Amino acid sequence: MKYDAAVVGGGMAGLTAAAYLVRSGLSVILFEKDLEVGGLVRTFNRGGFVFDGGIRAVESSGIVLPMLAQLGIDVDFIPSPVSIGLGRDIVRLGSRDSLGQYRDLLYRKFPDRKADIREIIHEILKVMDYMDVLYGIDNPLFLEFSKGSAETLRGLVPWLFKYLATMPKIARLRKPVDEYVAGFTQDRALVDMVAQHFFQKTPTYFALSYFSLYLDYRYPRGGTGALPRRLAQYIAERGGDIRVGTEIQRVDPGKRRITDKSGKEYGYGNLVWAADAASLVRAMESNPDKASMGGKLKERIDKRAKSLEGMRGSDSILSIFLSSSLLPDYFANITSPHLFHTPSLRGLSTNPLSSVRPHPGEKQGEAPASRAAAKFIKDKNKLFHWVGTFLDLTTYEISIPSLRDPALSPPGKTGIIVSTLFDRDLTKHIESLGWYEELKEYAARKATSILDETIFPGLSASVQDTSVATPLTLERMTGNLDGAITGWAFTNPSIPAETRLMRIAKAVETPIPGIFQAGQWSFSPAGLPISILTGKLAADRIAKARKVKR
Repeated sequence: MKYDAAVVGGGMAGLTAAAYLVRSGLSVILFEKDLEVGGLVRTFNRGGFVFDGGIRAVESSGIVLPMLAQLGIDVDFIPSPVSIGLGRDIVRLGSRDSLGQYRDLLYRKFPDRKADIREIIHEILKVMDYMDVLYGIDNPLFLEFSKGSAETLRGLVPWLFKYLATMPKIARLRKPVDEYVAGFTQDRALVDMVAQHFFQKTPTYFALSYFSLYLDYRYPRGGTGALPRRLAQYIAERGGDIRVGTEIQRVDPGKRRITDKSGKEYGYGNLVWAADAASLVRAMESNPDKASMGGKLKERIDKRAKSLEGMRGSDSILSIFLSSSLLPDYFANITSPHLFHTPSLRGLSTNPLSSVRPHPGEKQGEAPASRAAAKFIKDKNKLFHWVGTFLDLTTYEISIPSLRDPALSPPGKTGIIVSTLFDRDLTKHIESLGWYEELKEYAARKATSILDETIFPGLSASVQDTSVATPLTLERMTGNLDGAITGWAFTNPSIPAETRLMRIAKAVETPIPGIFQAGQWSFSPAGLPISILTGKLAADRIAKARKVKR
């Protein structure tokens, strides 16, 4: 059977693309290699505790809520306030004014650096102002101009002038955030407190914008997985065909045909690739009819393959899922449902391996210590000592679902998700040495003990069940290169995707006729809102082309 459009990848980008394609009246089939849709937006139940297996909250960014409204999809969102913790102290972020409490927290921890801290906070406020403009209105892509167009345009025009004036300022903040913050202080530990919970070499504008995004966090009732489930329901109700547990292995762009792992073929008019970028190249190169393709098409495929050689995926994470007998009120008296906590003030820069020989493509002194450890340590005691030191110094993202929705834990109990950025290479190295299960057990025990000693006394004794997901878990679950959670690594010598927000419409294009891309790998830096936006852009391009042909 031939479909007007095929979508490969059932994450938020693929689901958004499929939703808008069926809305346009096209016949659509969506393929997801996993047994459920959602990608990095999912929930799972373990012993009556509901955990989020991917993102811990949703920020609208002028995109998510307008998308749902435009499609007429109702999702019940609950506020998801954020806290920031250093050592044993925690501040709750409730508004822009809360940044003053964060400043005071830094004052207490670094009393000799107050002048430096004032400058850093000033920079954060500046970026927050830029974000207020960027997300000052709902993204125009989701506006319905046929209804109340005059009123809509009256609000859009003045915003557009502010937007055009702000974008060059944002573009000038592309320096890695750790280097940028280091321009305001010589205290490396202070730099780490501000920057180490972001990805390696994250651009400043993207990293510091999170202080605005934290105020925009919200949580779907029932868990983050409620969001992709509602989109999947929307697609199915309108005749879309969703095939889970179906991996596409071959793409023939000349004949506009795809083949799944079982050998079944499907024809398509247009294809949206919302899965790992490198897998598209592999799928085209594995096509047995590649030799019969025109020279120009083969040349384009080969050029795309070459552009991806040696590229790395972004940081991945280690996540620990804890089932605790402590009451939700115990945690509510300490923190918000979402917490970014750094137990130690020493900072990751003090890691003893940070000065070893760098990975190819990185300058001396910039090698991520975890990658260095993966390459040079084979002694078990030394390796686990390094992991323990890393866990002592890192920043944790902690999410407590039942503080938002009490139904997500059994009565009188609490589920806690503890995550930290963690290197895929290190994890793979440990697996190759036969210590993978020990790594998971050790990391869970160590991280729980750290939190027990700092902000959640009694946590260790209360834990009734533990499970751990590593970068390899994410890699196997999503198919993402290096278990990446935001697409391409900022440490790459170049990014094989569009990076200019003013040209994001170009991000969905590929050099292959009839194939569009969407999601984390199509634009950098990426996240949930960008995945949704590119999914919509790809669908619009296809729907528009079909309309012109008719």
